[in-house]
Amino acid sequence: MIPQAAVTEDRNFDDIAHKFAKNIYGSDKGEIRQVIVWQDLEQALDMLNADQTTLQVLDAGGGLAQMSQKIAKLGHQVALCDLSSEMLQLAEQEIEKNQLLEQYRLIHSPVQEIDAHLDQPVDLMMFHAVMEWLADPKPALEKVLEQVKPGGIASVMFYNHHGLVYKNVVCGNIPHVLDGMPHRKRFKLQPQKGLIPADVYQWIEDAGFEICGKSGIRCFSDYIGNMQYMGDYQLEDVLALEQQLCRQEPYLSLGRYIHVWARKKHEQE
Repeated sequence: MIPQAAVTEDRNFDDIAHKFAKNIYGSDKGEIRQVIVWQDLEQALDMLNADQTTLQVLDAGGGLAQMSQKIAKLGHQVALCDLSSEMLQLAEQEIEKNQLLEQYRLIHSPVQEIDAHLDQPVDLMMFHAVMEWLADPKPALEKVLEQVKPGGIASVMFYNHHGLVYKNVVCGNIPHVLDGMPHRKRFKLQPQKGLIPADVYQWIEDAGFEICGKSGIRCFSDYIGNMQYMGDYQLEDVLALEQQLCRQEPYLSLGRYIHVWARKKHEQE
């Protein structure tokens, strides 16, 4: 296993919240991510009978609440938690613009302390693209998983170590990989470490969950070169390819991110 540099403290995006919003969500990469994760969440919502009841949803480390707003539009209640006050302010502006404020509660807090702000367990918990920015991701994941009621669902997305290795190799950064991919300060919006998928799956199962589905996020698009005349295709073709193969191995495990969703077992199960 190729080692990687450790993250020494949790990342707060107050300093680059506006840039984060533009570069992450306002991009083709962001579009692919939204489409694939939403397909998984639609299955999760069906399992929760979301068309028959109002769900209580936790968007932990939810940033701009792009995904949870889609759920709020269906009539559900969302608690949005984030460490960055700037991100929360930007999220509030978007939520208000979409006339969804009545369905939101905004919580300025580290996810590790979310239990102090909730008075009941939730039906659906989303923890997307947070762990790779944390100094110690496992206890943070365990804390947010504790907030899910039996029979509820957790939606977890994380930056994939295997995808990070593969991307560096494709780009010719082989000495960097052999050195353990040490932190490079100039990449402010790119996580500097990924998580081992098998570890994350085990943490989720150890917390009493049964994994229902997995999807690779950007299994292909991030590895396509920029050379002229290499092929004739459009973004729509790339998105179709991602949708067709992102839930099949070996492509799933090479996604830059992996989305996994799981149902919390009842004690008697």
